[in-house]
Amino acid sequence: MPDAAKESSSAPLLTIHDLHAWYGESHVLHGIEIAVPQGAVVTLLGRNGAGKSTTLKSIMGIVPKRQGSILIGDRETIELAPYAIAPHGVAFCPEDRGIYATLDVKENLELPLRINQRGLSTEQVLDLFPQLRDRLHSPGSKLSGGEQQMLAIGRILRTGARLLLLDEPTEGLAPSIVEQIGETIAQLKQQGYTILLVEQNLRFAMSVADYHYLIDHGQVVASYDRQSIEQHSDTLLERLGV
Repeated sequence: MPDAAKESSSAPLLTIHDLHAWYGESHVLHGIEIAVPQGAVVTLLGRNGAGKSTTLKSIMGIVPKRQGSILIGDRETIELAPYAIAPHGVAFCPEDRGIYATLDVKENLELPLRINQRGLSTEQVLDLFPQLRDRLHSPGSKLSGGEQQMLAIGRILRTGARLLLLDEPTEGLAPSIVEQIGETIAQLKQQGYTILLVEQNLRFAMSVADYHYLIDHGQVVASYDRQSIEQHSDTLLERLGV
């Protein structure tokens, strides 16, 4: 287990060991090792194409060919289909947000099945993202990028999942919306959610996360906690090309 996760006193909610993944004949992940402590926020950092999003999709079983071990709690899920993984309390917010353009905000929010009674109500989601309240009957195609991202996160909170996988939640958003997304992640952490997110914005990642993994060519090449990433931030900015 990488040093960053070892330092947490919380037991891992998600443990990935020697994870390999393929798209057709293309071998994308080459032995990923990650541990995500219960109640922590963890980021996957790396250049485009490094394997970050593939790692999230592999956790959800979306990548058809996987090998290795993915433990959610103490349950091995590597052989499970996506519909069988979600009931273990995992929800995925994809990079493209997956908003249904012809459905309005309320319909998008109420579409997912709830896996337990801990899912937020529509009213609770609207309290978390007040901007959506005035857009409740607007179709997804009429929402701004920030509103779509809020809706995408709100929708997975309706399911009752406690492990949230967020793929590039701040990509293309205005600074004020990025700040709000950061505040939302902090609130969710306080409420006991565990979050694994892919992020290109290093400063944002440093502001919200407890631990960080740097992925390159489908492997974890470094891990950091809050203190050590500050010491390596200049080098990381160069490696990330931002």
